[in-house]
Amino acid sequence: MIPVNTEEKAATLVEALPYLQRFRGKTFLIKVGGAAMDNPDLVSSLMRDIVFLEVAGINPVVVHGGGKAISAAMESAGLEARFVEGFRVTSPEAISIVEATLGNAINPALVTLLNEHGGRATGIAGTEVFQATRITESGLVPVDIGRVGEVESCHIDQILKTIASDAIPVVSPLGCEIDSGKTLNINADLAAAALACTLKPAKLLFVSDVPGLLSDPQDPSSLIPSVTPQEATTLTSSGVISGGMIPKVRSAIEALRAGVEKVHFIDGRIPHTVLLEIFTPEGIGTEITS
Repeated sequence: MIPVNTEEKAATLVEALPYLQRFRGKTFLIKVGGAAMDNPDLVSSLMRDIVFLEVAGINPVVVHGGGKAISAAMESAGLEARFVEGFRVTSPEAISIVEATLGNAINPALVTLLNEHGGRATGIAGTEVFQATRITESGLVPVDIGRVGEVESCHIDQILKTIASDAIPVVSPLGCEIDSGKTLNINADLAAAALACTLKPAKLLFVSDVPGLLSDPQDPSSLIPSVTPQEATTLTSSGVISGGMIPKVRSAIEALRAGVEKVHFIDGRIPHTVLLEIFTPEGIGTEITS
C-alpha cells in the first residue's frame, strides 16, 4: 500500500504540471527584499526556489535590495540613515558604503547561494543596466537627497546574454548618472519595475514583508488575491493602499502597461513563497493583471 503522504506529494507534482508547461521558456523578474534578505534560512530557501524555476525551464532574473544591511553599514561608519519620501538620503560618503554593501556583499552572496543550490548565477552591477538622473524634487517640491536617482532607461544586453547562457542574472539597484557617469542609489522596487518595462517578463514578483495587498492594512488576513490596475488605483485613491506600497503598486501598473503579463506581491517571510504563488491555483499573495 502506498503511504498517503506519498500520494499527496505525487498529486502536488501533477497539480504543478500545467503551470510548468505554460511557463517553460518564459522570463520571470523577481525583486528580492525585506525579511527574506535578513534571515539566512529564508534567503537560502528563496534562492533554492529560484534555482527550481531555472531547472524547470523558466528564466529567472533577480533584482535585490539591501536596505537594512546598508543602514547597518552606515551606522558602523558613523553615518546616520535618513529617508525623505521613502528615499535614502545618500551623501558622497554614503554612496561608497551603498556600493560596497550591494556590490561586494549582498550581490555576490546571492550569486554564491544560487550556485550552491545547483544553479548558475552571474552578478551584474546595476550601473551597467540602469541609466539614471538625479532626483531633485518630490512632486513639485525641491528636495536634496544626494546621490539618489530614478531610472530613465535600461541596457539589457548583458542580461539577455546571461539568460541565453542558461545562467541567472542577479542585478544590484545602482544606476549610472547620465550626465556625469557617477553612481546613483536607486530604490530597488523602482529599479525592478523599470527593468520589467524594458525586459517585458511574463511575471514581475515583488518579494517583501507583507502578505500582499490588504483591504484592511491592520489585518493580515484581509488579503486581496487579485485586482485589476483600475481597482488598484481606486484602492490607492481611497487610502486602502498607503505608505510604501503606493510606489510599488504604481510601478506595477506601469509595468503592466509596458507589456508585463502579471505582477505579484508575495510575503518573503513564508518559505517557498514563490513556488506557492506560481504553481498552485489559489496562490499565496496578490496578483495584478490586465
